[in-house]
Amino acid sequence: MDNRRRELYLGGLCLLLHRGERAKPAFDMAMDAIGGGIKWLQLRDKEASRLQLFKTARLLKALTRSNDAVLIINDYPDIALAVDADGVHLGQGDLPIDEVRRLMGDKIIGVSTHTLEEALEAQRAGADYIGFGPIFATQTKDAGPPKGVDAIRELLQHITIPVVAIGGITEENLPDVLEAGVSAVAVASGILDQDDLTKAAEAYVGIIRG
Repeated sequence: MDNRRRELYLGGLCLLLHRGERAKPAFDMAMDAIGGGIKWLQLRDKEASRLQLFKTARLLKALTRSNDAVLIINDYPDIALAVDADGVHLGQGDLPIDEVRRLMGDKIIGVSTHTLEEALEAQRAGADYIGFGPIFATQTKDAGPPKGVDAIRELLQHITIPVVAIGGITEENLPDVLEAGVSAVAVASGILDQDDLTKAAEAYVGIIRG
């Protein structure tokens, strides 16, 4: 992953593609989001089979390639490699980072973290970035209690790799999260559950760009 694309995917906003309330196909949601200025997509579908994920990921990779955007696959390094995605995002229960690095070379590896200890371990193991949260209350299952913006500031005193804030981030609280110093934010329902995904994406992108 060259420096230009690393700068691109850390440009401020990651859209977490999953089955939102409107059950719109991931490809359609991705097109709408890219139309609104989003350049970083993460495919995260806990309900789909691996074959379904592969087929969706293959379509998304063609879309991101033609739009100079970045595609990260949640949980599955093999699917990420099969479709030549830009990287993979790992949970705490997934394969160890060093093993995934051996498989994926210089592709992007992100890791979900919920504590300073998890974040430090991900950094030590060679993650390219960490997701940290939930920052605010969220409906995501097993997300845990919200940590608040002050937890970001505390984390950033110890972490030198990029930090992506996740969890309950809205247009209203986004400025506070950005002010805390994160490299990017990850958003799902704040965009996916809106009537006009492109307009919602434009609103978030506009705040980030100032």
